Amino acid sequence: MTHKFAVGASVHYDGGTLMPGAPGDYKVVRHFPVERDNRILYCIKNAAETFERTAEEFQLTRSR
Repeated sequence: MTHKFAVGASVHYDGGTLMPGAPGDYKVVRHFPVERDNRILYCIKNAAETFERTAEEFQLTRSR
């Protein structure tokens, strides 16, 4: 399995229902390795926040 979004890509984060977060536009900071559970994870950052978030690929779409 490979990551759909490259490091540095602009993405829209939808947040989520189980782990809510601030939806909005983010940049992909780094990829996490794909583990045995096959979840594809990203580290993302919003310019207005001082911290990074972890997001699963299904929570991200390309920014317009």
